[in-house]
Amino acid sequence: QVQLVESGGGLVQAGGSLRLSCAASGRTFSSFRMAWFRQAPGKERDFVAAISRSAGITYYADSVEGRFTISRDNARNTVYLEMNSLKPEDTAVYYCAAALTINDYRFSTSYDYWGQGTQVTVSS
Repeated sequence: QVQLVESGGGLVQAGGSLRLSCAASGRTFSSFRMAWFRQAPGKERDFVAAISRSAGITYYADSVEGRFTISRDNARNTVYLEMNSLKPEDTAVYYCAAALTINDYRFSTSYDYWGQGTQVTVSS
């Protein structure tokens, strides 16, 4: 079992930046593959970024490649999402997710644990 708590969301103008954090508690954090997903109103939950247990491998959705950076600090039991050059279409609730094993990092069904989400709103 692991508990995930996101923070860092808010309102920002287009072109601005935000840094999301996801603090984990419970089982050994370094055992989990971690990811960020987002869900806009009326839309499905979409993959944003994922990171391997050792942080050696990262994956990004095409829509955020080059603008967002996922990282983790296993000593602090925290995963981060640095978001730069934000666009209005980035507006969504952002969720942190964790999985011990993964078939496909892009699919939300691959993840066992989820945080409650943090709202990110980008104004034009």
